[in-house]
Amino acid sequence: MKITKVEVVHSKKQVTLPVDYKPAWWEPDGKPIRSFGFSFYRLHTDEGIMGLGPYRGDPDPFVTQALTGLNPFYVGRFWSDCMMGRELASSRGTYGGLEVALWDIVGKALGKPIYKVLGACRDRVMAYAATNRLLKVEEHVKQVAYIMNLGFKAVKLRLHRPDPRDDLAVVKAVRDAVGEDMKILVDANQNNRSMNYNYWSRKTALWMAKELDKLNVYFLEEPLARRDVEGLAELAASVDMFIAGGEHSANIYEFKEHVIRGAYDILQPDLLLGDIGISGIRKIAVMADYFGRMVVPHVCSSGSVALSLPAALHAVATIENCPMLEYPFDPPLLTAENQQLILKEALTIEKDGCLKVPDRPGLGIEIDEDNIGG
Repeated sequence: MKITKVEVVHSKKQVTLPVDYKPAWWEPDGKPIRSFGFSFYRLHTDEGIMGLGPYRGDPDPFVTQALTGLNPFYVGRFWSDCMMGRELASSRGTYGGLEVALWDIVGKALGKPIYKVLGACRDRVMAYAATNRLLKVEEHVKQVAYIMNLGFKAVKLRLHRPDPRDDLAVVKAVRDAVGEDMKILVDANQNNRSMNYNYWSRKTALWMAKELDKLNVYFLEEPLARRDVEGLAELAASVDMFIAGGEHSANIYEFKEHVIRGAYDILQPDLLLGDIGISGIRKIAVMADYFGRMVVPHVCSSGSVALSLPAALHAVATIENCPMLEYPFDPPLLTAENQQLILKEALTIEKDGCLKVPDRPGLGIEIDEDNIGG
């Protein structure tokens, strides 16, 4: 079997949101959006099997050449040739989505889901609802109550307000409302670019971390810039809760210093944002396990969820040191229905707070061509 064509599919249809959507990491002055679309890769083979993967930019000629004629079972060769970070630059895309598409072909050729091809640890993974916006206190409390009723056992709240004390008030109100029946995770988004935002100092981050610790927060994500390894390590050593980060890491090697110096308790690679893919998540998990760390992959919201989520789900179903997986969910704006519109069957949370790993061959998903548009 050989790859014969690398295709990029852009949907003609857009999801229109009912109100302006501005995620926390764009606050205070980012421009809101009212719609989003879908893009993904299709890899074609000479045996008629097609592989799907989440899109992250058109592949450059070197990568297209590396794929064309490649036996898709040689996923490791593609990862080594195109995704090791030897020449990674911000001017090019990342190729984790193409690596996912290769695994999709492998699974379909073998008649097995990816996680069973790689060696399954489980077929269900706990998911946490990752909300994105900064709302009023009472709106957060109401939203979390709704999320709990759906079956979620964990929720992530965002912090990015001008006064960190207002952030803290939201977390406290939600904790008071849910008691200890819900895991609360917090994302400070201090590693994101944001116009006119007053980023936390080490002193502010430490104060916030200690206050959140009192509220039994499970993890605090990105409390400082990713490059501040020393500050993150000091923070992790000062509190009982876990310090998490790494979604913007360009490749697996960028986690090395953070792990060795104890900057992250939980590593959060994104298989699509970096040159990581399913193989990279598994490699990171081995390194993290050696140092007694955990892995909770980041999953982007909006148009890439439909393929990134099942890919990440297959990856973590093969590792033991992943306690949960991110599930982008911010009702009524970001839901399974609109973020996974291009799938015939969306991945939804079950009453025990878990996601079932798709058990059909490959990624185990089907594209609804009617919702792509012609």
